Amino acid sequence: MSARTPDRVPPRDDVPSSGGTPRTGLVVREARRADLATIVALIAADAIREVRETVPAGASGEPSEPAGLRHDVADDGLEPGYVAAFDEIAADPNTLLLVGELPAGRGAEVVATCQLTFLRHLMYHGGVVAQVEAVRTAAHLRGHGIGTALMDWVVAESRRRGAVRLQLTSNRARGDAHRFYERLGFKASHVGMKLYLGTDAAGAAG
Repeated sequence: MSARTPDRVPPRDDVPSSGGTPRTGLVVREARRADLATIVALIAADAIREVRETVPAGASGEPSEPAGLRHDVADDGLEPGYVAAFDEIAADPNTLLLVGELPAGRGAEVVATCQLTFLRHLMYHGGVVAQVEAVRTAAHLRGHGIGTALMDWVVAESRRRGAVRLQLTSNRARGDAHRFYERLGFKASHVGMKLYLGTDAAGAAG
């Protein structure tokens, strides 16, 4: 294990998959390679984003094209950087790239995603801190409990792994998101700051 690997975190094959929440039917599981184009499309469809993501043909996160939110889109149209990042994330036992899917016809439709990372700290007597990022729900399904079901899974998994806290950052322009997280029990207790080191995100709002 690397220096930052929380040694109390179970191995990847111990990652549970939800059986579907009673209210939404959302199933939360670890992402597969076939989900990658849909995940990128969900991120790219965000109205407040730091950079313009490159989405392959046939993978749109816009609600007017629901077929683009299905997880059966091939990833051969993705830029190599996305594929390399997915492979690295999938190999990291301390990071979970998650999707939430709903039944759709004869298959399932990926409608939400987030990335959950577990970090070992010297604070908290050497405790583990969970950090969730890139939380996205398909625009046409917002307000239907999808994000709540996804975050409920994230909170439960963080507790299961012994994390002392779950943290996130959110763009200050996301008023609705802030109210959503506050309803889930999150507190705006810190001020987040960023220093951009590359050209792609230069000048972004953060």
